[in-house]
Amino acid sequence: MSRPLIGVTTSRRGGWRSYLMHRLAIGRAGGRAVRLVPGDARPMEPLDGLVIGGGDDIGAEIYGGQVLPDVRIDPDRDRLELDLLKGALPSGLPVLGICRGSQMINVALGGTLHTDIYAVYEQAPKMRTVLPKKRVSIMPGTRLDRILCCNPCQVNALHHQSVDRLGKGLAIAAQDESGIVQAIEAEAGPFLLGVQWHPELLFWKAQQQRLFSALVDAARQSASAPATGTPAAHDQGARRA
Repeated sequence: MSRPLIGVTTSRRGGWRSYLMHRLAIGRAGGRAVRLVPGDARPMEPLDGLVIGGGDDIGAEIYGGQVLPDVRIDPDRDRLELDLLKGALPSGLPVLGICRGSQMINVALGGTLHTDIYAVYEQAPKMRTVLPKKRVSIMPGTRLDRILCCNPCQVNALHHQSVDRLGKGLAIAAQDESGIVQAIEAEAGPFLLGVQWHPELLFWKAQQQRLFSALVDAARQSASAPATGTPAAHDQGARRA
């Protein structure tokens, strides 16, 4: 397979801008992107990989968190992404989570979130920027470390929620200087990685583009691997996210 198909979840309102940046990054990595939004029909062609993108806060009721009245949520998108992950995770479909998407991976695997990081990390500087001004430390020996080949890394910051209790089978792959979780990944098994920043907006940084190249490579390998009859087998039915 030369150009694997990667599904990209976005919000219906305004999400086309985010999708275009993901489409560019996936295309540069040798893949094809298809946008997934609540209410639209799924693509007929099986997905070979999945990006859970950034956007609105995740509904706190999903993970038993505190409901904040002044945040924007998207329950339809929450349901879509949980449904996609319900199919993708057991089948071993390669998944990259970005910002909200990283949090959604954690929630889908039984983890929880800090609803507002500044209520927990009171000394953390309040930063919201698309520019790479946040310094993050990558855990040595992780998949993320092997992909990025930069430690520490400078990334952007557009979030006010973060991972609290880790979901089943996940490990911390990066933290910032305040101790806030900045990346998670599967302890073992197929490609499953979530980053708290937005690599698609750092398109001029080669190390950030490598995240999409790693996803596309994993999708290509996954799609060409023969089914084994195990939960990680990638048969056509399992890959119809």
